[in-house]
Formats: sequence, C-alpha cells, structure tokens
Amino acid sequence: MKLAALSVDLDEIVHYYAIHGLRPEGDTGTLVYDVAVPRLVDFASAHGLPITFFAVGNDLERPASARALKGAAERGHEMANHTRDHRYDLVRLSRAEMREQIEGGADDIERATGKRPKGFRAPGYTITDEVFEVLTDLGVSYDSSVFPCPAYWLAKASVVGLIRMRGRESKSIVDHPRVLGAPTVPYRVGRPYSERGGGLVELPIQVTPGLRLPVIGTSLTLAGPFGARRLARSCVGAPLVNLELHGIDVLDATDGLAALAPHQFDVRVSLARKLETLSSTVAELKAAGYTFVTLEEAASAVA
Repeated sequence: MKLAALSVDLDEIVHYYAIHGLRPEGDTGTLVYDVAVPRLVDFASAHGLPITFFAVGNDLERPASARALKGAAERGHEMANHTRDHRYDLVRLSRAEMREQIEGGADDIERATGKRPKGFRAPGYTITDEVFEVLTDLGVSYDSSVFPCPAYWLAKASVVGLIRMRGRESKSIVDHPRVLGAPTVPYRVGRPYSERGGGLVELPIQVTPGLRLPVIGTSLTLAGPFGARRLARSCVGAPLVNLELHGIDVLDATDGLAALAPHQFDVRVSLARKLETLSSTVAELKAAGYTFVTLEEAASAVA
C-alpha cells in the first residue's frame, strides 16, 4: 500500500492571532473560506487529487462559508470535523463539554453539506484518552490528531513560553510529552493513546523517519520547493504519507495579513512560492508511486 493524503484545517485567521496572544487586525475574518478554499479546490483539480477539509462548525453559520464547503464537497472532497468552536483547551473541558464540541461540529458540517463527517482532528493536535473515548462513543470512524514530532513540540512550548514572558497569553496548549513516542504510521489506539491497541483508527500527522521532523504545511513552505521534495522523498516507504496543511498555507501578506506577518513567519512567503512548493511535494510522491486518497479512504484501507 502506497497511499498519500492531503488534508487542510480550515482555521480562520482569528485563531492565529489567538495563538500569538494578539487582537485581530483588519478585515481578515473570512479569508480562509472566501480565498483559501477556492484556491485549494483549484489546486486539487490541477493535480488530480482529493482533499480532506477539517471544518470548524461555527464558521458555517455564515451562509457564504457553508456554501463554499458544500461546493467543495460536491466536487468530491471529504469533509471532516475540527470541533464546533476550535477550543484549544478541548482536552481541559468536562466530558459533557467535549461531547458538545465534537458532536456539535459534526452537526454543523452535516447541516451545511448534507453528509455527516467520519473523521476528526483536535485543535492544535492536542488530544487525550478521554477525547478518544468521546469519539468512540459518537461513532467517529478515524482520528488524525496525533503528531509525534519532537521539533514541533519543543518549538510550540518555546513560543507559548515566550509569548507569556512578553505579557500576552497564547490560547495554544502544549500536548503531553507521551505523544512523542506514538507510532508514526496508522494504528489503532490503545490506552494511553500513544500506544497500539484495539481502539479507533489513528492516522498520525506526517513526520520523517528517524528524527521525526515535521512534514506539514508550515515546514514545507519554509523549506521551499527543493527542501519540500527532500522531505517528501524521506517519507517514501511509509504506507500512508499524511500531509496536513492549514488554509493559511495558501495565503500570504498581500491577502490582508501584513499585520500578522511579524508573528507568523510563513505568511511572509509569497503565494506563488507556496503553490510551487506544494506542487513539488505532490509531484515527488506521485513519482514514487503514491496514490492520493481522502483520509476516510485511507482509514478504511488500514482498518
């Protein structure tokens, strides 16, 4: 099996300001649905691949956002659940509140697209055994939240600490270190979720073999076309290459994000270079014999 999947978290720009402990600036509240989603759909069409979109339920209260998501679904892309309100503190909520966030997000997506999502991804990749229990109770087919990446974990912890030192408060939460020892290939979760067992299918976020370097939108963007090819090539041999992006990965400072650029380095990279980098990544994996599928299809293949 040589499968690859491209998934995109549709976090609106307000969440990036929240990560950095900043107040939103400018008219950027709906950039992801108004600009990024059409760009991503066009990219998928140009490269002949499906995308799995992880949507935040409350964004779909806006009719134009709901129409954009439904339009993508009608073109064959998968819709998956990223909770109702993108609460970074999901893992700190009561069990009832967790259920409300997860079930509510699925309800909102079903209302917008006519189909209930099968997959889930936690905000900030942060997940716990209790969240997995709720997912199982709700009949979710697969999760794709586990990110066993030391470099990302350390960078996130450092940024959150630095923001705190500057007198601001990041909404982001650092995951438990046990995630760093989780499998890097699809598996059924045990207890703790970082170990293999007989539970829900987990499709981990992609890392390289050995050093477990991140192979996600941000790292690919900063690596550029040549570096992204090398990262993709290092993953050849994995049964599933699970490339995770965010809507912001196809936006740049000229889209109205100049105020965010000093804090979000990847916003400084031009759209043209971002698209070239993503195209190079896809081309490298296709040349190695990988077939791009939705995460739902990938989960079915490994179940």
